[in-house]
Amino acid sequence: MANLTCEEIKAFVPAKDFVLSCEFYTDMGFELAWQSADMAYFYHGDCSFLLQNFYNKAHADNFMMHLLVEDVTAWHQHLTVQGLADKYQVELSEPCVQPWNMTDFVIYDPSGVLWRIGQNSESV
Repeated sequence: MANLTCEEIKAFVPAKDFVLSCEFYTDMGFELAWQSADMAYFYHGDCSFLLQNFYNKAHADNFMMHLLVEDVTAWHQHLTVQGLADKYQVELSEPCVQPWNMTDFVIYDPSGVLWRIGQNSESV
């Protein structure tokens, strides 16, 4: 029998201004594990992604990340207290219940990548 066990999947997130995006994700609460001139590896707990020093507007405008969390209110409060919307001139919405049975909010990164941060509604 073939071993088809998956260990991890990571997205390659585009960055228009790589240095600014690295700062944004650190302020967001992700840890920087390593960085080169072309890529940075960020994680928070078991969740991770690769930030790439590459930007294509059409790609970034259609790029979305989804982060499922245990406490969406705590995450929203953390990002609000960090002042990310003002510091990086990005949009941060309020949490709301979605038709797909999840409470979530969105934040855009400095490159226009949309992050949807949510919690399953039955646990809210």
